[in-house]
Amino acid sequence: MRFASLGSGSAGNALVVEVQQTRLMLDCGFSTKETLTRLARLKLAPDDITGIIVTHEHDDHAGGVFKFAAKYQIPVWLTYGTLKMAQRYSPNRHDLQLNVIDSHCSFDIQEIQINPFPVPHDAREPMQCLFSDGKSQLGVLTDVGHSTPHIESQLSGCHALVLECNHDANMLQTGPYSWPLKRRVGGDLGHLENAASADLLARLDNSRLQHIIAAHLSEKNNTPALAKGALSRALSCATDWVGIANQQIGFDWRSIA
Repeated sequence: MRFASLGSGSAGNALVVEVQQTRLMLDCGFSTKETLTRLARLKLAPDDITGIIVTHEHDDHAGGVFKFAAKYQIPVWLTYGTLKMAQRYSPNRHDLQLNVIDSHCSFDIQEIQINPFPVPHDAREPMQCLFSDGKSQLGVLTDVGHSTPHIESQLSGCHALVLECNHDANMLQTGPYSWPLKRRVGGDLGHLENAASADLLARLDNSRLQHIIAAHLSEKNNTPALAKGALSRALSCATDWVGIANQQIGFDWRSIA
């Protein structure tokens, strides 16, 4: 199994997970043209993508999904709530293959098993995912206001984690956002701040962890150094061991041994 990011942040998100010839995109918040450019950086073309899984309907995750999927005839998996809220992104004429899933039930797409799990976020039916090839597990958790025991049970024991470090609490409070936006971002249905992400990470079984990536960083309310510092302290590791998924290029392929 290997995985890479096309970009991560409020301007657009997409992650690719690959097992043998199966390649899944998790979300697509970029225009079709931008998605093609970013896929090319990973030496991928649309024909290489087996399917797209959508975590929730927010623009930076779902905004590009339907047009890209319709143009290149790529099937899409999403919850019923996300489908209802994301229909505004559908092209007027389309032939989309939509698969409605239950966020409590695992399913397979060729060589990859996907175990979705619900998360507290200000969307209709949001979820995040655990990916497995039968030996290795990649956990992805972004766009979540707070942790839950169920989330931690899903992510414990992973070989790789992509974990939201959206903001630094002090930077958010003293930053340029309006008070209502600060309250939304920092609330129980908003986004994880660095210390909360580190606390969550420290409660997991990390004995098999080979990769940790800080993701969905706010460009105005966080820095890579702060995110790296928080997660490295939780793992008692060097800050250089913590990766960053940035908005411009995401991160390059990482393989799980």
